[in-house]
Amino acid sequence: MNEEKEFTFLCVVDESEELSQALRFSCARAKRVGGRVSLLYVIEPAEFQHWATVGDLMREERRQEAEELLSVISAIVQKRTGKMPLVYIREGILHEQLMELIEEELDISLLVLGAATGSDGPGPLVSYLVQKMAGRLRIPVTVVPGSLSDEEIDAIT
Repeated sequence: MNEEKEFTFLCVVDESEELSQALRFSCARAKRVGGRVSLLYVIEPAEFQHWATVGDLMREERRQEAEELLSVISAIVQKRTGKMPLVYIREGILHEQLMELIEEELDISLLVLGAATGSDGPGPLVSYLVQKMAGRLRIPVTVVPGSLSDEEIDAIT
């Protein structure tokens, strides 16, 4: 018997405006193909780490914020796809943790990122992946323009 792998769309969760477009695209595609959405939130190291107890408190606060945001985003994914997303919380440098997760979790089929609309470019993660990692990723990357409306995203999914 040949068991077919479930198609999994990975979204990086952060506070950016373009997350909305990436998430809408991921959910629509996952629902259409019977796949699922995975969410990654990376807690970046605090710049202030002079005292261990202060650093621990700051890390715990950031983790709690991450869990609260992921709870809200997970509810949106569940509503749009009918499935609870897989959720990953990691600590470290965003692009390093993203690359490690993609290599470890072989079920991840596609990375979906939103592109910022400002004059500074598409965003640091999109820029890094395109410039430095494009040929080294084991999965395709879809970059959803942050300027797309919900209706435009729905039309292409």
